[in-house]
Amino acid sequence: MIDSIGGNYRQAVPAPGDTNRFAGGGVLAHCEGTGSTLSSDSVAMYARQRRIDFIGHVVIRDTALALDANFASYFLRDERLDAHNNVVAVNRKSGSVLRGPNLTYYRAAQGVRDTVEMYATSRPTVEYRQAADSGEPYIIVGDRIRFKGDDRVWAGGKATVDRSDFASRSDSLMLDETVGLGVLVGHPRVEGKSGKKYTLVGTRIELGLEQREVRLVKALGQGKATGNDWALTADTIHLLVEQRKLQQAFAWGRGKDEAARAHAVSSLYTIDADSLAIDTPAEVLTESRAFGRALSTAKRDSAAPAADIDWITGDSLTARFIQEQDSTGREHSRLQQIHARGAARALTHHFDDRDSTAAPSINYSRGKRIDVALLGPKVDRVVVAGAADGVHLEPRPPAPPDSTKARADTAKAPPRKP
Repeated sequence: MIDSIGGNYRQAVPAPGDTNRFAGGGVLAHCEGTGSTLSSDSVAMYARQRRIDFIGHVVIRDTALALDANFASYFLRDERLDAHNNVVAVNRKSGSVLRGPNLTYYRAAQGVRDTVEMYATSRPTVEYRQAADSGEPYIIVGDRIRFKGDDRVWAGGKATVDRSDFASRSDSLMLDETVGLGVLVGHPRVEGKSGKKYTLVGTRIELGLEQREVRLVKALGQGKATGNDWALTADTIHLLVEQRKLQQAFAWGRGKDEAARAHAVSSLYTIDADSLAIDTPAEVLTESRAFGRALSTAKRDSAAPAADIDWITGDSLTARFIQEQDSTGREHSRLQQIHARGAARALTHHFDDRDSTAAPSINYSRGKRIDVALLGPKVDRVVVAGAADGVHLEPRPPAPPDSTKARADTAKAPPRKP
């Protein structure tokens, strides 16, 4: 319904019973029986097509949407709006904002559809929010973006999601708040940027969502997670996030596929197992647990030769860490204890604190349980229990001086003066 016309108005009757109307100079209108209002520089209404064109400075305020554009066409038969050129659409319930060159808006109307739908192309940008006052939004960009209702969105074609604490890249994505699920496919990659950074890649990545906050990140197939000083690979990896920080990681393999087993690597330690659980409350590494043919190796430092590598294996391994500062004042986690259970074996090197140049002694132990305690980077003690046995090898002592050479040197010496 036209409420006011600021300039000229005319009608045309191309066929009997078919009247087209044209108005300019600023037009105000509303949708009969609703609270929707519309305004533009000019309007063209085509009766047979049941189409209305709004041209110039288009402003539409629906109960669900606030839209601005330079041109828009409304099709009454299917309650569809096509907007073009500098489109800005705001979801009035969630506060999400779409900006782009075009938008197709399918209005919720009785007998037509019960849920609002939107579709945009040519790489629109979306500020995705839970509510208008919910703080920093996710910025979603894609070649094509589709919405259904307030809580379902799909993006295809180089889809990206960015926020100060989170970023993702994939060929396409789906976010469904009705079930709390996000899915990234096509070379997906996720990055955590709050506090200590991490990245996760895989064949497929799923997100666990709660009020549009990411609580869980899952790599399904060929998963690889990396942090500041660690890397984790496995067929499946789950990362638990709370308060925008990584709190826990789980990783496991696929059947008997050795290549898909869980594998964790840092500068000094490696762990291999059928499955791994790593605790990082507030992004601080405190404990790791490995299950199923678990093996951990460790070096005294990254430049240590292969012969100086300690290792421990068992049906399960538990490693506990403490926080300490390095010479630069940077906090890092240091291995303090490691426990092996079930068919446990360990090879450890023990160095002389009084002589740093001396070769280490070597200890090989077997038992049902082995506990290794470290003092700094060195092994402090090894405790073996349950059918315990092993061998301890001391370093070879220095060779005695050659007595024949000693006598020859004495004969050559000049005689002593009386």
